[in-house]
Amino acid sequence: MKTFKLLATAASGIEALVNSELKDLGYETETENSRVRFEGTVNDIARANLWLRTADRVKIIVGEFDAFTFDELYEQTKALPWEDFLPMDAEFPVNGKSHKSKLYSVPDCQSIVKKAIVDKISDVYHRRGKLPETGAKFPLEVAILKDHVLITLDTTGPSLFKRGYRTEKGGAPLKENMAAALVMLTTWRADKPFVDPTCGSGTIPIEAALIGHNIAPGFNRTFMSEDWNWFDASVWEEERADAESKADYDIELDITGTDIDGSMIEIAKRNAMEAGVQDSIVFKQLQLKDFRTDKEFGVIVSNPPYGERLGDKELVEQIYREMGAAFKPLDTWSKYILTSDLDFEQFYGKRATKKRKLYNGALRVDYFQYWGKRPPRK
Repeated sequence: MKTFKLLATAASGIEALVNSELKDLGYETETENSRVRFEGTVNDIARANLWLRTADRVKIIVGEFDAFTFDELYEQTKALPWEDFLPMDAEFPVNGKSHKSKLYSVPDCQSIVKKAIVDKISDVYHRRGKLPETGAKFPLEVAILKDHVLITLDTTGPSLFKRGYRTEKGGAPLKENMAAALVMLTTWRADKPFVDPTCGSGTIPIEAALIGHNIAPGFNRTFMSEDWNWFDASVWEEERADAESKADYDIELDITGTDIDGSMIEIAKRNAMEAGVQDSIVFKQLQLKDFRTDKEFGVIVSNPPYGERLGDKELVEQIYREMGAAFKPLDTWSKYILTSDLDFEQFYGKRATKKRKLYNGALRVDYFQYWGKRPPRK
């Protein structure tokens, strides 16, 4: 079976998580900035799309080479085996980006790559004139960094963060793959209590439930490559059946999501139902300052409103103070709070054990981590 060179792309700061996920799936990997390289067959492409929680896309590397002139870009692109990927009627839009390269005009690079592919496909299929582009879609990207050209084919389609369960969302929603990353960066395991006290539309608790039940995050959606003529439908059936067999629906999870806004709680419940984890999460309306629990050794993950999201600095600072006061008695709990406010610790009332730099979209944020006491050894 044919083996492809593959890329799993990711937001800056969580490449290590994607790398860890791919290793857990059994692949040898190589981590780079915002992406992880691996190799695999069509089954592996389907498996990675179904299982990767923190990645954005799975791409096939069609070719890579150095190019310093438009002629070199054209000739080396045309020399690639496009007939292995694109049928005669393929729709193949070409996106582009260029950084620190002699070929800095992105529109020119895109049009030259497009022309090279059209000429190659026309030669292979003995076509004259314009190609029809009426068939399945094959999204391509030409990315040039320091004169090194990387041409990739997107197998995913809409980003992997689009799980398909979010029927409604709040004003500043957290992407599902970022929510999964926040959970995976904690010490939480399925036998521990988990709480999100600012849950909004429920994304973080839902991702925790999917992780706890070992449910493949892409199980309820479709992917771009399912429409390709050389990607057999039986591959997807096989990988979905395998994913279904690995899910543990019997494990009992202790996951709670609370929010001050009752309408958001109702949205969170509907989203959890769409994800199939409504019986594993308790959602309730609650003010942050009223949060109490007698449970021990749990994990709290919170993505509270912060300056850029709320616009009211005093209100945000009050939320941080309430959070610090509510969490202070919970010395056995580990707390993880995501915010872009560098003064967060001042209002929370305690220095973090550790901070991790992440990006929520284009916004630089910090993940403030407060580690609780370890449970006694059994």
